[in-house]
Amino acid sequence: MSTVPEQPKNSFRIALNLLKPESRMDNVLLNALREQDENPVLKNISRAALKTLFTDKRIEIKGQRAKSSSALAKGTTYVDILGY
Repeated sequence: MSTVPEQPKNSFRIALNLLKPESRMDNVLLNALREQDENPVLKNISRAALKTLFTDKRIEIKGQRAKSSSALAKGTTYVDILGY
């Protein structure tokens, strides 16, 4: 049984539901952010701005800092973007 990790305060959470593993997190996250309607700022984020969030260590998976090149497993991954 998997549990949903606690969402950090002052963060935006997006659930990535993957049918197959992905080799890079940044591309998947960018597409997911552009498809969501809950946060208009993140919906319109540029690739460069997303890269800055990774560089500034403001993107987390399960409370751990994520890298843009992180691989993602099949299934649901909860991604928190700090400061949103």
